[in-house]
Amino acid sequence: MDQLDIARWQFGITTVYHFLMVPLTLGLGPLVAWFQLKWYRTGDEHYLRLTKFWGKIYLINFIMGIATGIVQEFQFGMAWSEYSRFVGDVFGAPLAMEALLAFFVESTFLGLWIFGWDRLPKKAHLAVLWVAVLGSIVSAYFIIVANSWMQHPVGIELTDGRPRMNDAWAVFTNTTALIAFPHVIAGSFAVGAALLIGGSWYHLWRRRVDGIDTIGSDGRVVVGSSATIGGRDATDYAVWWTSLRTGILVALIAGLAVVVTGDQQAKLLFQQQPLKMASAEAVCDSGTELSILTLGNPGSNSCDDVRTIIAIPGLLSFLAHGDFDTPVKGVNELVPIYQQQFGTTLPDDPRLGERAGQEI
Repeated sequence: MDQLDIARWQFGITTVYHFLMVPLTLGLGPLVAWFQLKWYRTGDEHYLRLTKFWGKIYLINFIMGIATGIVQEFQFGMAWSEYSRFVGDVFGAPLAMEALLAFFVESTFLGLWIFGWDRLPKKAHLAVLWVAVLGSIVSAYFIIVANSWMQHPVGIELTDGRPRMNDAWAVFTNTTALIAFPHVIAGSFAVGAALLIGGSWYHLWRRRVDGIDTIGSDGRVVVGSSATIGGRDATDYAVWWTSLRTGILVALIAGLAVVVTGDQQAKLLFQQQPLKMASAEAVCDSGTELSILTLGNPGSNSCDDVRTIIAIPGLLSFLAHGDFDTPVKGVNELVPIYQQQFGTTLPDDPRLGERAGQEI
Protein backbone atom coordinates (compact mmCIF):
# COMPACT_ATOMS: atom_id res chain seq x y z
CA MET A 1 0.00 0.00 0.00
CA ASP A 2 1.54 3.32 -1.06
CA GLN A 3 1.28 6.71 0.64
CA LEU A 4 -1.64 7.82 -1.52
CA ASP A 5 -3.75 4.80 -0.51
CA ILE A 6 -2.89 5.35 3.15
CA ALA A 7 -3.88 9.02 2.89
CA ARG A 8 -7.19 8.08 1.26
CA TRP A 9 -7.93 5.50 3.95
CA GLN A 10 -7.11 8.02 6.66
CA PHE A 11 -9.33 10.68 5.12
CA GLY A 12 -12.18 8.23 4.59
CA ILE A 13 -12.07 6.82 8.12
CA THR A 14 -11.84 10.28 9.71
CA THR A 15 -14.75 11.55 7.62
CA VAL A 16 -16.96 8.56 8.43
CA TYR A 17 -16.35 8.83 12.18
CA HIS A 18 -16.78 12.59 12.12
CA PHE A 19 -20.14 12.32 10.40
CA LEU A 20 -21.32 9.83 13.01
CA MET A 21 -20.99 12.67 15.52
CA VAL A 22 -22.44 15.46 13.39
CA PRO A 23 -26.11 14.41 13.03
CA LEU A 24 -26.31 13.36 16.66
CA THR A 25 -24.93 16.72 17.79
CA LEU A 26 -27.34 18.63 15.55
CA GLY A 27 -30.35 16.53 16.53
CA LEU A 28 -29.71 15.99 20.24
CA GLY A 29 -28.68 19.56 21.10
CA PRO A 30 -32.11 21.18 20.50
CA LEU A 31 -33.78 18.37 22.47
CA VAL A 32 -31.51 18.98 25.47
CA ALA A 33 -32.21 22.71 25.22
CA TRP A 34 -35.95 21.98 25.06
CA PHE A 35 -35.77 19.86 28.23
CA GLN A 36 -33.94 22.64 30.05
CA LEU A 37 -36.52 25.16 28.83
CA LYS A 38 -39.27 22.94 30.27
CA TRP A 39 -37.39 22.75 33.55
CA TYR A 40 -36.98 26.53 33.62
CA ARG A 41 -40.69 27.04 33.06
CA THR A 42 -42.11 24.29 35.30
CA GLY A 43 -39.41 23.64 37.89
CA ASP A 44 -40.18 19.93 37.54
CA GLU A 45 -37.21 17.83 38.71
CA HIS A 46 -37.57 15.17 36.06
CA TYR A 47 -36.89 17.76 33.34
CA LEU A 48 -33.68 18.71 35.18
CA ARG A 49 -32.62 15.06 35.22
CA LEU A 50 -33.45 14.79 31.53
CA THR A 51 -31.33 17.84 30.77
CA LYS A 52 -28.30 16.59 32.68
CA PHE A 53 -28.41 13.00 31.43
CA TRP A 54 -28.84 13.73 27.72
CA GLY A 55 -26.68 16.83 28.09
CA LYS A 56 -23.69 14.69 29.11
CA ILE A 57 -24.11 12.51 26.04
CA TYR A 58 -24.47 15.63 23.90
CA LEU A 59 -21.23 17.07 25.28
CA ILE A 60 -19.25 13.86 24.80
CA ASN A 61 -20.50 13.63 21.24
CA PHE A 62 -19.69 17.30 20.59
CA ILE A 63 -16.13 16.87 21.86
CA MET A 64 -15.58 13.82 19.64
CA GLY A 65 -16.97 15.75 16.69
CA ILE A 66 -14.56 18.63 17.30
CA ALA A 67 -11.61 16.24 17.65
CA THR A 68 -12.32 14.46 14.36
CA GLY A 69 -13.28 17.71 12.67
CA ILE A 70 -9.93 19.33 13.43
CA VAL A 71 -8.13 16.39 11.83
CA GLN A 72 -10.42 16.63 8.83
CA GLU A 73 -9.66 20.33 8.35
CA PHE A 74 -5.94 19.55 8.13
CA GLN A 75 -6.59 16.70 5.73
CA PHE A 76 -8.20 19.07 3.24
CA GLY A 77 -4.79 20.69 2.87
CA MET A 78 -2.76 17.48 3.04
CA ALA A 79 -4.68 14.73 1.26
CA TRP A 80 -6.40 17.19 -1.11
CA SER A 81 -3.68 19.84 -1.35
CA GLU A 82 -3.91 20.45 -5.11
CA TYR A 83 -7.69 20.67 -5.00
CA SER A 84 -7.53 22.99 -1.97
CA ARG A 85 -5.16 25.32 -3.83
CA PHE A 86 -7.40 25.28 -6.89
CA VAL A 87 -10.72 26.07 -5.17
CA GLY A 88 -9.41 27.63 -1.95
CA ASP A 89 -10.52 31.16 -2.85
CA VAL A 90 -14.15 29.97 -2.82
CA PHE A 91 -14.16 26.78 -0.78
CA GLY A 92 -12.18 28.36 2.05
CA ALA A 93 -14.74 31.08 2.84
CA PRO A 94 -17.59 28.88 4.17
CA LEU A 95 -15.07 26.59 5.89
CA ALA A 96 -13.55 29.58 7.68
CA MET A 97 -16.97 30.80 8.82
CA GLU A 98 -17.83 27.31 10.07
CA ALA A 99 -14.57 27.14 12.01
CA LEU A 100 -15.19 30.53 13.61
CA LEU A 101 -18.62 29.39 14.77
CA ALA A 102 -17.50 25.93 15.90
CA PHE A 103 -14.42 27.00 17.83
CA PHE A 104 -15.51 30.37 19.16
CA VAL A 105 -19.30 30.61 19.44
CA GLU A 106 -20.25 26.99 20.11
CA SER A 107 -17.26 26.12 22.30
CA THR A 108 -17.42 29.34 24.30
CA PHE A 109 -21.11 29.11 25.07
CA LEU A 110 -20.96 25.39 25.77
CA GLY A 111 -18.16 26.12 28.24
CA LEU A 112 -20.40 28.66 29.94
CA TRP A 113 -23.17 26.05 30.06
CA ILE A 114 -20.91 23.34 31.49
CA PHE A 115 -19.48 25.49 34.27
CA GLY A 116 -22.50 27.72 34.70
CA TRP A 117 -24.67 25.37 36.75
CA ASP A 118 -25.55 27.15 40.03
CA ARG A 119 -23.30 30.06 38.96
CA LEU A 120 -25.30 31.75 36.21
CA PRO A 121 -28.93 32.84 36.61
CA LYS A 122 -31.29 30.17 35.27
CA LYS A 123 -32.40 32.32 32.34
CA ALA A 124 -28.82 33.16 31.34
CA HIS A 125 -27.76 29.52 31.71
CA LEU A 126 -30.61 28.45 29.46
CA ALA A 127 -29.76 31.16 26.93
CA VAL A 128 -26.10 30.12 26.53
CA LEU A 129 -27.18 26.56 25.68
CA TRP A 130 -29.59 27.79 23.03
CA VAL A 131 -26.87 30.01 21.53
CA ALA A 132 -24.50 27.03 21.34
CA VAL A 133 -27.16 24.81 19.78
CA LEU A 134 -28.22 27.38 17.21
CA GLY A 135 -24.53 28.03 16.48
CA SER A 136 -24.12 24.35 15.62
CA ILE A 137 -27.01 24.50 13.19
CA VAL A 138 -25.67 27.64 11.49
CA SER A 139 -22.23 26.04 11.42
CA ALA A 140 -23.71 23.04 9.64
CA TYR A 141 -25.19 25.35 7.03
CA PHE A 142 -21.75 26.72 6.12
CA ILE A 143 -20.40 23.19 5.70
CA ILE A 144 -23.34 22.36 3.44
CA VAL A 145 -22.66 25.53 1.45
CA ALA A 146 -19.09 24.35 0.86
CA ASN A 147 -20.24 20.89 -0.20
CA SER A 148 -23.05 22.26 -2.35
CA TRP A 149 -20.68 24.56 -4.19
CA MET A 150 -18.64 21.49 -5.19
CA GLN A 151 -21.81 19.91 -6.55
CA HIS A 152 -23.15 23.09 -8.19
CA PRO A 153 -20.50 25.82 -8.63
CA VAL A 154 -22.09 29.30 -8.68
CA GLY A 155 -21.00 32.86 -7.96
CA ILE A 156 -17.55 32.54 -9.52
CA GLU A 157 -15.45 33.58 -12.48
CA LEU A 158 -12.32 31.86 -13.77
CA THR A 159 -9.19 33.97 -13.36
CA ASP A 160 -5.89 32.47 -14.53
CA GLY A 161 -7.58 29.10 -14.64
CA ARG A 162 -8.80 29.26 -11.03
CA PRO A 163 -12.30 30.00 -9.70
CA ARG A 164 -12.63 33.30 -7.88
CA MET A 165 -15.72 34.32 -5.92
CA ASN A 166 -17.47 37.28 -7.52
CA ASP A 167 -20.92 36.85 -5.94
CA ALA A 168 -20.87 35.79 -2.30
CA TRP A 169 -24.67 35.93 -2.10
CA ALA A 170 -24.96 33.37 -4.91
CA VAL A 171 -22.49 31.07 -3.15
CA PHE A 172 -24.22 31.24 0.24
CA THR A 173 -27.74 30.92 -1.23
CA ASN A 174 -26.88 28.13 -3.63
CA THR A 175 -30.10 26.27 -4.47
CA THR A 176 -28.31 22.99 -3.75
CA ALA A 177 -27.52 24.17 -0.21
CA LEU A 178 -31.02 25.53 0.40
CA ILE A 179 -32.50 22.14 -0.48
CA ALA A 180 -29.86 20.01 1.23
CA PHE A 181 -29.88 21.91 4.54
CA PRO A 182 -33.43 21.06 5.68
CA HIS A 183 -32.84 17.45 4.63
CA VAL A 184 -29.73 17.25 6.81
CA ILE A 185 -31.43 18.91 9.78
CA ALA A 186 -34.47 16.63 9.48
CA GLY A 187 -32.19 13.59 9.36
CA SER A 188 -30.28 14.86 12.39
CA PHE A 189 -33.47 15.24 14.41
CA ALA A 190 -34.39 11.68 13.41
CA VAL A 191 -31.02 10.46 14.72
CA GLY A 192 -31.39 12.39 17.98
CA ALA A 193 -34.92 11.08 18.43
CA ALA A 194 -33.75 7.51 17.78
CA LEU A 195 -31.20 7.85 20.58
CA LEU A 196 -33.90 9.11 22.94
CA ILE A 197 -36.18 6.22 22.04
CA GLY A 198 -33.49 3.57 22.38
CA GLY A 199 -32.02 4.89 25.62
CA SER A 200 -35.32 5.52 27.37
CA TRP A 201 -36.83 2.22 26.24
CA TYR A 202 -33.81 0.38 27.68
CA HIS A 203 -34.12 2.10 31.07
CA LEU A 204 -37.86 1.47 31.23
CA TRP A 205 -37.23 -2.17 30.34
CA ARG A 206 -34.56 -2.45 33.05
CA ARG A 207 -36.99 -1.08 35.64
CA ARG A 208 -39.44 -3.80 34.62
CA VAL A 209 -36.78 -6.53 34.71
CA ASP A 210 -35.49 -5.38 38.10
CA GLY A 211 -39.02 -5.59 39.48
CA ILE A 212 -39.31 -1.88 40.25
CA ASP A 213 -42.34 -1.39 38.00
CA THR A 214 -45.13 -3.93 37.62
CA ILE A 215 -48.31 -4.34 35.64
CA GLY A 216 -51.57 -3.92 37.52
CA SER A 217 -54.76 -5.90 37.03
CA ASP A 218 -56.06 -3.21 34.69
CA GLY A 219 -53.04 -3.66 32.39
CA ARG A 220 -51.42 -0.36 33.35
CA VAL A 221 -47.93 0.18 34.70
CA VAL A 222 -47.66 0.47 38.47
CA VAL A 223 -44.69 2.74 39.08
CA GLY A 224 -42.51 1.59 41.93
CA SER A 225 -39.44 2.84 43.76
CA SER A 226 -36.28 1.00 44.72
CA ALA A 227 -34.67 1.67 48.08
CA THR A 228 -31.59 -0.41 47.23
CA ILE A 229 -30.88 0.97 43.76
CA GLY A 230 -30.21 4.70 43.99
CA GLY A 231 -32.26 7.07 41.89
CA ARG A 232 -34.76 4.47 40.67
CA ASP A 233 -37.78 6.30 42.02
CA ALA A 234 -41.00 7.58 40.47
CA THR A 235 -39.17 10.63 39.10
CA ASP A 236 -36.77 8.29 37.34
CA TYR A 237 -39.74 6.63 35.62
CA ALA A 238 -41.06 10.05 34.57
CA VAL A 239 -37.65 10.87 33.08
CA TRP A 240 -37.61 7.87 30.76
CA TRP A 241 -41.31 7.98 29.94
CA THR A 242 -41.09 11.66 28.94
CA SER A 243 -37.92 10.94 26.97
CA LEU A 244 -39.60 8.06 25.15
CA ARG A 245 -42.69 10.07 24.21
CA THR A 246 -40.59 13.03 23.08
CA GLY A 247 -38.39 10.77 20.97
CA ILE A 248 -41.36 9.11 19.28
CA LEU A 249 -43.04 12.45 18.48
CA VAL A 250 -39.85 13.98 17.10
CA ALA A 251 -39.03 10.83 15.13
CA LEU A 252 -42.44 10.85 13.42
CA ILE A 253 -42.18 14.53 12.44
CA ALA A 254 -38.52 14.28 11.42
CA GLY A 255 -39.12 11.07 9.46
CA LEU A 256 -41.84 12.72 7.40
CA ALA A 257 -39.59 15.76 6.84
CA VAL A 258 -36.75 13.50 5.67
CA VAL A 259 -39.01 11.97 3.02
CA VAL A 260 -40.31 15.34 1.76
CA THR A 261 -36.94 17.11 1.71
CA GLY A 262 -35.20 14.06 0.26
CA ASP A 263 -37.66 13.98 -2.62
CA GLN A 264 -37.02 17.67 -3.31
CA GLN A 265 -33.27 17.12 -3.21
CA ALA A 266 -33.45 14.19 -5.61
CA LYS A 267 -35.50 16.18 -8.12
CA LEU A 268 -32.98 19.01 -7.98
CA LEU A 269 -30.05 16.63 -8.48
CA PHE A 270 -31.72 15.11 -11.53
CA GLN A 271 -31.63 18.63 -12.99
CA GLN A 272 -28.15 19.69 -11.86
CA GLN A 273 -26.25 16.38 -12.03
CA PRO A 274 -28.19 14.05 -14.34
CA LEU A 275 -25.25 11.72 -14.99
CA LYS A 276 -24.56 11.34 -11.28
CA MET A 277 -28.18 10.44 -10.56
CA ALA A 278 -28.40 8.12 -13.57
CA SER A 279 -25.34 6.27 -12.30
CA ALA A 280 -26.67 6.17 -8.74
CA GLU A 281 -29.99 4.68 -9.89
CA ALA A 282 -28.34 2.30 -12.43
CA VAL A 283 -30.18 3.97 -15.32
CA CYS A 284 -28.18 2.89 -18.34
CA ASP A 285 -30.87 3.45 -20.97
CA SER A 286 -33.27 6.38 -20.98
CA GLY A 287 -36.79 5.62 -19.81
CA THR A 288 -39.31 5.89 -17.00
CA GLU A 289 -38.77 2.73 -14.97
CA LEU A 290 -36.74 2.52 -11.75
CA SER A 291 -34.65 -0.54 -11.05
CA ILE A 292 -35.06 -1.85 -7.52
CA LEU A 293 -32.83 -4.91 -8.11
CA THR A 294 -29.78 -4.66 -10.35
CA LEU A 295 -26.81 -6.97 -10.76
CA GLY A 296 -23.43 -5.85 -12.02
CA ASN A 297 -19.69 -6.13 -11.77
CA PRO A 298 -18.37 -3.89 -8.94
CA GLY A 299 -15.01 -3.61 -10.70
CA SER A 300 -16.52 -2.46 -13.98
CA ASN A 301 -17.40 1.05 -15.10
CA SER A 302 -19.51 -0.02 -18.07
CA CYS A 303 -23.23 -0.39 -18.54
CA ASP A 304 -22.50 -3.59 -20.47
CA ASP A 305 -21.98 -5.33 -17.12
CA VAL A 306 -25.24 -4.06 -15.58
CA ARG A 307 -28.37 -6.19 -15.69
CA THR A 308 -31.76 -5.06 -14.38
CA ILE A 309 -33.71 -7.81 -12.58
CA ILE A 310 -36.75 -5.97 -11.18
CA ALA A 311 -37.96 -2.52 -12.28
CA ILE A 312 -41.10 -0.49 -11.54
CA PRO A 313 -42.47 1.43 -14.57
CA GLY A 314 -42.99 5.17 -14.10
CA LEU A 315 -41.32 5.37 -10.68
CA LEU A 316 -38.09 6.90 -11.97
CA SER A 317 -40.06 9.64 -13.74
CA PHE A 318 -41.95 10.34 -10.52
CA LEU A 319 -38.73 10.66 -8.52
CA ALA A 320 -37.16 12.94 -11.12
CA HIS A 321 -40.08 15.00 -12.43
CA GLY A 322 -43.14 14.30 -10.28
CA ASP A 323 -45.06 12.49 -13.04
CA PHE A 324 -45.03 8.97 -14.45
CA ASP A 325 -44.35 9.46 -18.13
CA THR A 326 -41.46 11.94 -18.61
CA PRO A 327 -38.39 9.99 -19.73
CA VAL A 328 -35.19 10.30 -17.73
CA LYS A 329 -31.91 10.31 -19.64
CA GLY A 330 -29.68 7.33 -18.96
CA VAL A 331 -25.90 6.94 -18.87
CA ASN A 332 -25.66 5.78 -22.48
CA GLU A 333 -27.40 8.93 -23.69
CA LEU A 334 -25.67 11.37 -21.31
CA VAL A 335 -22.05 10.27 -21.79
CA PRO A 336 -21.86 11.37 -25.48
CA ILE A 337 -23.40 14.72 -24.52
CA TYR A 338 -20.73 15.33 -21.88
CA GLN A 339 -17.99 14.09 -24.20
CA GLN A 340 -19.06 16.58 -26.84
CA GLN A 341 -19.18 19.38 -24.29
CA PHE A 342 -16.00 18.66 -22.31
CA GLY A 343 -13.98 16.38 -24.60
CA THR A 344 -12.68 12.87 -24.04
CA THR A 345 -9.23 13.58 -22.62
CA LEU A 346 -7.94 15.19 -19.45
CA PRO A 347 -6.31 18.64 -19.74
CA ASP A 348 -2.63 18.64 -20.53
CA ASP A 349 -1.88 20.13 -17.12
CA PRO A 350 1.28 19.12 -15.24
CA ARG A 351 -0.66 19.21 -11.99
CA LEU A 352 -2.44 16.03 -13.17
CA GLY A 353 0.86 14.16 -13.24
CA GLU A 354 0.94 10.98 -15.32
CA ARG A 355 -2.75 11.33 -16.22
CA ALA A 356 -2.27 14.68 -17.97
CA GLY A 357 -3.61 14.48 -21.53
CA GLN A 358 -4.81 10.90 -21.15
CA GLU A 359 -8.16 9.69 -22.40
CA ILE A 360 -10.89 9.53 -19.82
